[in-house]
Amino acid sequence: MPSKRSRILVVDDNLEMARTVADGLADRGYDAVPLASGAEALERLSSTTERYDAIVTDLRMPKVDGLGLLAASRRLDADRPVIVMTAYSAIDTAIESIRQGAYHYLTKPFKQDELAIFLGRALDEVRVRREAVALKTALRAQLSKSGIIGHSPAIQAVRERIRRVADAPAPVIVLGETGTGKGLVARALHVESRRAERPFVTVNCAALPETLLESELFGYLKGAFTGAAADRAGLFAEADGGTMFLDEIGEMTPALQAKLLHVLESGTVRAVGAVREREVDVRIIAATHQNLPQLVRDGRFREDLLYRLDVVSIVIPALRDRRDDLRELLEHFFAAVRAKYPQSPVQRFGAEALRALERYRWPGNVRELAHTVEKLVLLGADAEISASDLPEAITGAARPDPLAFGGEILPLRELERRYAAWALAQTGGHRGKTAEKLGVDPKTLRKWLGDVDRDGDE
Repeated sequence: MPSKRSRILVVDDNLEMARTVADGLADRGYDAVPLASGAEALERLSSTTERYDAIVTDLRMPKVDGLGLLAASRRLDADRPVIVMTAYSAIDTAIESIRQGAYHYLTKPFKQDELAIFLGRALDEVRVRREAVALKTALRAQLSKSGIIGHSPAIQAVRERIRRVADAPAPVIVLGETGTGKGLVARALHVESRRAERPFVTVNCAALPETLLESELFGYLKGAFTGAAADRAGLFAEADGGTMFLDEIGEMTPALQAKLLHVLESGTVRAVGAVREREVDVRIIAATHQNLPQLVRDGRFREDLLYRLDVVSIVIPALRDRRDDLRELLEHFFAAVRAKYPQSPVQRFGAEALRALERYRWPGNVRELAHTVEKLVLLGADAEISASDLPEAITGAARPDPLAFGGEILPLRELERRYAAWALAQTGGHRGKTAEKLGVDPKTLRKWLGDVDRDGDE
């Protein structure tokens, strides 16, 4: 039985007919209002104090007829269903009303149960549509809260690009340094699209060996290889109707690149061990921090696949190129981490700490910033984070440029320390990588940084 809150406007220039229909709907749980004038119905619909969930109207009425009422209702609320009543002689006009957006038409005389069935279906469809819109809005709001943060021109350009291409069926390739948020952009493209209610499947192409990645993507039949104890549909089948995000696609082997190209061109996949292909409707979003044209020149990436993927590209700026967003990102991560660790005494950043964070180049981008904030809150012992609490990579980067001496002659030991700290900052605090780039062993790097004394004592 429909909710009593479902309010129906019943319009027929024969008031007795309108009342009869309204009474029948009332008996079935609706709040039905009978009117004998299309003009009066139009006034009721235009009122800001009255709400009607659906309209049941006669087609032929003086002044404002059923088609006019239908058009006005669609202008005011495109989702509101309209069911038209008509005599058999006006069947052509009734069909025209369907073309103009009416949900259904009934020829007089009709049974009240027939009208109730179609009205119930119409209201159910409206409810489902509105719930889907509400869900999509909630997903977008959640994405905004936890994902793409900032208002700099660079990040606003990314948002605008997402908005423009989200509903396009074409593949998208997301480019940017490690830690810039390529996965968030991929999810935003999915959430903003009409595929939002369908699966979003993420695959890290660098995390699995070729044979395992192939069987995960395309599926396999029982007995196709050792260990294939049962059929598996595969991730393309799982993502059918939705979106597949291929992260680190530059790591995919040439053999798998050829199979991916086939999927993009034919819309079909073949499971390992199968002789038949199955159709899939999957939107591909790929991402990489590598230079794909250079990989093509090196023979490590198929040129035809690059052309097929690179229909639309979205380049995410590095954090150092959107410094206007740093404070907002800090506030966002700080609030999230404080909620995660309510027992932490940390309440704020000190002024010197903030200045050091703003001067740092953030080679690990937003991911490094998030991890740094979490570490500071988790390990903090005081209410205020001071500059001395920051990682050495950040405080070292905040010191003078090792090659800018200001006219003074520095001791060689100080020059070593400054340069080592600067190099450490460029690798995001990764000591092993820093030592490798400097061509020294880790112990020498520790000496330069002052972690051990010159005699080798820890």
